[in-house]
Amino acid sequence: MIIDCHTHINCPGCDISTEDHFAASEPVDACIVLACPSESNRQSSEIVARYAAKHPKKMFGFAVVNPVKDDISKKYWSGILDDLNLKGAVLYCAGEGFHPAHSRALQFYEVAQDLKLPLFFHNALPFTADSVLEYARPSLLDEIAQKFKGLKIVIGSMGLPFVNETICMLAKHENVFGDLTVNPQKVWEVYNTVLVAHEADVLGRLFFGSGLPFGKPQNCIETLLGFNKLFADTNLPTVPREKIREIIERDSLAILGIEHA
Repeated sequence: MIIDCHTHINCPGCDISTEDHFAASEPVDACIVLACPSESNRQSSEIVARYAAKHPKKMFGFAVVNPVKDDISKKYWSGILDDLNLKGAVLYCAGEGFHPAHSRALQFYEVAQDLKLPLFFHNALPFTADSVLEYARPSLLDEIAQKFKGLKIVIGSMGLPFVNETICMLAKHENVFGDLTVNPQKVWEVYNTVLVAHEADVLGRLFFGSGLPFGKPQNCIETLLGFNKLFADTNLPTVPREKIREIIERDSLAILGIEHA
């Protein structure tokens, strides 16, 4: 089974129809579809919910939340689960300019933990001039992972450019996972990220992601499986192919507690 843990249909610069998104996701068995910030995060989440409802066995939507300004009550988020059938929440701390450990964010994490709602921290490149780079640091999630041990946390795009902090978080916390969103145009970056995770013995905590529509699942899979061959004539260290295949075939939905066929 192949799960793409990082896709979008309505993000800034995201020029893709739901039909094209579905067609591009043909090589994978299921996708997590992340809603994006807007003037109304509720409306953005509803767009994702409507798409997921058309393909309930393949598309699994995550609602977007800014805990500083949005409703963080347990009643509201129970409705997100029951009424919209969304499966998790995504936070854009750097882009939205709030500290991951803001007091209201901590209140939201308690609700999420009670509802068994997995969280995806999307603090990925490219950053706008208004983004707060410091709030993208994976180490800022350390306090959260310690305090809410029952909360499943995914660090988007391996926390780039702070990959080493993400590796440390994966090694330290059983409830933290890394989204290995692959950029086929940056094979050297992909190679180094996978290699450092291998050397730290945390490959088993990585999820496969494409970043669709910015990356296509098929191209990303080929990049992951092919970089060892690309460097075969060098003295560079390699990563066992079976370990790479395990990342691609990992059931991230089940690990996050999301039921699926």
